[in-house]
Amino acid sequence: MILFTRGVARLMHSFFNRFPAAWVDSSLSRLLLAFAITLVFTVLARALRGVNFSGAIAGSIVCLILLLASGPAAFVALACVFGLAWLSTRLGYSRKQRLGTAERREGRKASQVLANLGVATVCAAIYAWRGQPIFLVAFAAALTEPAADTVSSEVGQAYSATARVITTGRSVQAGTNGGVTLAGSLAGAAGALAVALVCVTGELISWRAVGITTVAGILGMFADSYLGAVFEGRSLNNDMVNFLGTLIAALSAAAFWFAAT
Repeated sequence: MILFTRGVARLMHSFFNRFPAAWVDSSLSRLLLAFAITLVFTVLARALRGVNFSGAIAGSIVCLILLLASGPAAFVALACVFGLAWLSTRLGYSRKQRLGTAERREGRKASQVLANLGVATVCAAIYAWRGQPIFLVAFAAALTEPAADTVSSEVGQAYSATARVITTGRSVQAGTNGGVTLAGSLAGAAGALAVALVCVTGELISWRAVGITTVAGILGMFADSYLGAVFEGRSLNNDMVNFLGTLIAALSAAAFWFAAT
């Protein structure tokens, strides 16, 4: 999965580099190209039922901001997150339906899209304003976390009958809030690394930051499980838990980067 993702990232990065004049020399051409890419991506995401109508609107806004703030490489990273989520969601879908944990067939709604991508979008926008690399590191980490979290949850439900509650170790049905599985955790870590490799391939982050963003994404994944076990259904809903998971990943990556430099 990681090698495939990295190969796709290199191919797409090479494709976008064929249009330097349109992307750099003309702000109007850049805006038009960003709108065109956003439109194609939105239509594709909707056709694949990765998002519903409101999710498509939210996703198009996120996509456009990332393109304008951080360029084509940020879009490739976003596409990678979407692809990993879409594929993992469809693994063992009939089994997940029997468990009652399957994602809705019409796709994710706007609140889910923003909960998973809002932090990354803000980090990219701040980078465009301030130009400091730490915000790109935080951006990359905020993308690795939703990839890790979604892949770990979906793979765990598809291939594990039971999970362990992260706070107590109690055995529960896979898909229970706060439940973690070995298969899901390993798959989630691989998903985080895949997104980090896409970011370094697109020259968003340096090779030194790959480990930082991957570890931060994994920390956010486990923080998401902890928050789900303790607070979800009580004081937090699933969207709030997902948002906090990405925020923890971004802040962790920024702290690691600051400490390392």
